[in-house]
Amino acid sequence: MNSLGKQLPEQSIECSDYALFGRWLTEWVGDTWGQVVEIPNRPDVEDWETDFDHLHNDYSADPYSIWKDMREGGCPVAHTERFHGVYLPTRHEDISAIAHDTEHFSSKAVVINDLPAADIGTFRMPPITSDPPDHQDHRRALLPAFSPKAIEKWVPITRGICNELLDQFADNGYCDASADYAQHIPVKVIARMIGIPEEDGDLFRQWIHDLLEVGPSDLNISQQVTSEVFAYFGEYLKERRAAPGDDIVTYLIETEVDGAPMDDRQILGGLFLLLFAGIDTTWSSIGSSLLHLGQNAGDRMRLATDDSAFDAAVEEFLRFYSPVTMSRVITEEVEISGTTLCPGERILLPFPSANRDTEFMEDAETFKIDREVNRHSAFGLGIHRCLGSNLARMEIKVALEEWVRRIPEFELTDPNLVSWSGGQVRGPRNIPLRW
Repeated sequence: MNSLGKQLPEQSIECSDYALFGRWLTEWVGDTWGQVVEIPNRPDVEDWETDFDHLHNDYSADPYSIWKDMREGGCPVAHTERFHGVYLPTRHEDISAIAHDTEHFSSKAVVINDLPAADIGTFRMPPITSDPPDHQDHRRALLPAFSPKAIEKWVPITRGICNELLDQFADNGYCDASADYAQHIPVKVIARMIGIPEEDGDLFRQWIHDLLEVGPSDLNISQQVTSEVFAYFGEYLKERRAAPGDDIVTYLIETEVDGAPMDDRQILGGLFLLLFAGIDTTWSSIGSSLLHLGQNAGDRMRLATDDSAFDAAVEEFLRFYSPVTMSRVITEEVEISGTTLCPGERILLPFPSANRDTEFMEDAETFKIDREVNRHSAFGLGIHRCLGSNLARMEIKVALEEWVRRIPEFELTDPNLVSWSGGQVRGPRNIPLRW
């Protein structure tokens, strides 16, 4: 039974061997699996340059001013002893260099938590946690499912989902644009792509919250969620092996990596990635976009009166409100902007900070809805650039098109009621709008 009271299968791996399932989970979370992990007492931040905490409420509320002070104040790379040692670069040049460097940095851990890097297990979410040479084969296997042509068929489906949601509140004159709209769209799209019930959306959202916001500072929660997700997807994997369908699970079953079929661990890792990398990131971008439009009437009217403005607007929303910060494990000593990075520690890659760097982009701290040249890094940089970017762009654009078509005039009721998620995916969780 999970935290929402849903009964989950106890045995869901192909061989129905729960001991093997437990071993795979141990490989995923490390040797702490099954143990009660002590939650550290994390004190308040006294100096962001030497003691930063990316889970702190102040960081979640406004990371931009923190990054700007570091970039312009002579501290391009901050460091903290928290989380067993983490570095934080803030300049586009440094973030890009690290993202492209697979010699000194590993992608085996993309979320920073209280588990030491040395204790990270061997299970992966390919290709995002794969390093060369394995990465290329994993990525090549998944690319066809997220190509522009493959995503085209999901446009009318996504448009239908958006209108079903809008039907529930468009005549009310108010709603929470995050809880009532943005959070549902990628959940429903991904559920249909995988072939699982949309009714389990509340379960997915709870998992995402627990793993990405609570889990980094509470490994007990992280372990519980990991177990529930693997049990859930393991059952559907068994069903699709017995009865193939027109969905991502069947696609993964039929896909080969390096000349061999994907095994259960690879498939479950891919589904795990799709759930956690394909939902929260997109709903955060949709929510940030609607929050911006609710506070900027000129930009809102531009979209309401010019259908051709959406493409450039989506790119600027992605740049200005980039939700994702990734991380790497330092494998060899290397110097970045005068700072020597120690092997075994980890480093955050705040792509939102890179997108606000005025040394890289002119007027980077100004939102321009019709920005013509927009080389943003919202989808990452280097070999791990998001392979689901076509899907995300489509969902964001369709969500905004349908909202503006149905509700062209709206405004934020109270900025003080807006709350933001913490952790490495930042997005508004409450957006009270009225019209």
